[in-house]
Amino acid sequence: MNRIAYLDSVPRAAEKSVHVVYFSNVSGNTERFVSKLGYASTRIPIYSSEQMPEMSEPFVLITPTYGGCLSVTGKEGSHVPRQVKKFLANKTNRDLVRGVLAAGNSNFGASFGAAGEAVAAKLGVPYLYRFELMGTQEDVDNVRKGLDEFW
Repeated sequence: MNRIAYLDSVPRAAEKSVHVVYFSNVSGNTERFVSKLGYASTRIPIYSSEQMPEMSEPFVLITPTYGGCLSVTGKEGSHVPRQVKKFLANKTNRDLVRGVLAAGNSNFGASFGAAGEAVAAKLGVPYLYRFELMGTQEDVDNVRKGLDEFW
């Protein structure tokens, strides 16, 4: 099951409507998942050279996980896309994150969804859910239900 401490023990946020901020690379998998959710959303630009959005309302972050990344030194690098790191370098954006979901590939083994885990731990917010690639209809339904209750 993809539920990870799934919202049952998470305090309810006071905000009224869910807003999703997400990063999706050129494959578009995460973007397809987000479009099925039906919530207001903001996309983090594909190219880190582009202007990053500055958020003004609380949101849930969805990030893909990059597996098996190697740094220039040959050591395993971060699973968090650099665009997500750049977006979160803005303190206002960091302060408005209420929870994190992660896309990934189960072929990554123990690293499946690791970007979500890493970001949630760094920001001290709940790691809510992980899904594979563009998610299934069951994933969409679980996330909708969970976020509606959470929010």
